[in-house]
Amino acid sequence: MPKMKTHRGLAKRIKVTGSGRLKRRNANLSHILEKKSPKRKRRLARMSDVDKTNEKSVRRKLGI
Repeated sequence: MPKMKTHRGLAKRIKVTGSGRLKRRNANLSHILEKKSPKRKRRLARMSDVDKTNEKSVRRKLGI
């Protein structure tokens, strides 16, 4: 049986922490930034966790 290939597009977007948690960037920070408050932009700039409901499929695609 051949090995599963890593989904390269997803691998470039998701980081795995030392404890094994999956981190991702937030959407809505690439354009139309004038109307967004500084607080909102700071919050969006931080990395957030991959949701529990998606974690299983993300791990399978990453080959973890």
